[in-house]
Amino acid sequence: MAHGRCLTMNYRRHSCDPGFSGRAEVAVVEEKANGVVAPWARVLLVEDEADIRELIRYSLAQAGLEVEEASDGAEALEKLRAFAPDLIVLDLMLPGMPGLEICRRLRSRADTARLPIMVVSARSNPSEKALGLAMGADDYVTKPFSPRDLLMRAIALLPQR
Repeated sequence: MAHGRCLTMNYRRHSCDPGFSGRAEVAVVEEKANGVVAPWARVLLVEDEADIRELIRYSLAQAGLEVEEASDGAEALEKLRAFAPDLIVLDLMLPGMPGLEICRRLRSRADTARLPIMVVSARSNPSEKALGLAMGADDYVTKPFSPRDLLMRAIALLPQR
């Protein structure tokens, strides 16, 4: 709640959803992105490419989100315990442990089963997107991406407090 009002989203809508009108949904998410609702949120960013990791980290941090970074799956699972994120931004093609395996593990554990996961991947084939969503991702963003779009979609996944 900020300035005497509270924003809520009763459902998640994205530009790829049928019936997405755009303006109303974008306005709510942009207001959240301006720090009205989510300056408290913590994001675990799992990306092996340093330049992409920095771009995502910067975009999220500019919106007031606290970002912890990991460059591979093992590091992500280790940091998950200590950091307790509100959202995971996860690349699929990681060294050692693929992102889909991380997603599967998180969904199989009671303490992380409901943790929002946004996949960010160069894999743009519709069947790969479907697999990512079937494995438990809440959203799927393909590279290259707009940092503003990624930020708005990440904030839409954050739980209300």
